[in-house]
Amino acid sequence: MKIVLFGATGMVGQGVLRECLLDPSVTSVLTVGRAPTGQRDEKLRELTHGDFTDLTAIEKEFADADACLFCLGVSSVGMSEADYRHATYDLALAAGQAFARQAPGSTFVYVSGAGTDSTGRGRSMWARVKGETENALIALPFTAYAARPGFIQPMHGIRSKTRLYRALYAAAGPLILLLRKAFPRLVITTEEFGRAMVRVAREGAPKRVLEMADLTALGRAR
Repeated sequence: MKIVLFGATGMVGQGVLRECLLDPSVTSVLTVGRAPTGQRDEKLRELTHGDFTDLTAIEKEFADADACLFCLGVSSVGMSEADYRHATYDLALAAGQAFARQAPGSTFVYVSGAGTDSTGRGRSMWARVKGETENALIALPFTAYAARPGFIQPMHGIRSKTRLYRALYAAAGPLILLLRKAFPRLVITTEEFGRAMVRVAREGAPKRVLEMADLTALGRAR
């Protein structure tokens, strides 16, 4: 299986990349990002690209891909709706449309978030935008899934690039362990989430929108 991965330098993307490289069913991984990952592996090839709204110059690289795992995303904190929509909807749709042109038989798995509003009419700005993004991707001529993780626990030395999130994870460390033990479906690790993403890319899933319970089941299955 040949995979294209967007957002491999973020916390979620790092976990997904790790599991892609470890999984024997994945024969190659092409990362697309603004900066290199710093990883070295015989399966891995990297493309650096500046403008994610225009992938014309590189989209032929996607032609033989089996799946795209789209982990690129930003926090909506402090952002206007227009800016957040550009960083979320516009970038994901540019990648989706490129895949629809070059690899219409592929699988596209978009990392969304728990609480996303599929109606696109709710009060929460980020939830509306994420919902509209999911709907637009699912309407494209390939098989698309939206993964909606909630709290993700970083593992194996993976860290968030956002300073605030790093501080929160450090402070909440013992509480995360208790929460995971008491409510195992509320917390998913980067390892489990990465495994879930690879499994959906390889096998598909019974529904297009995957909530936390679905993702934890997929990520913990052997």
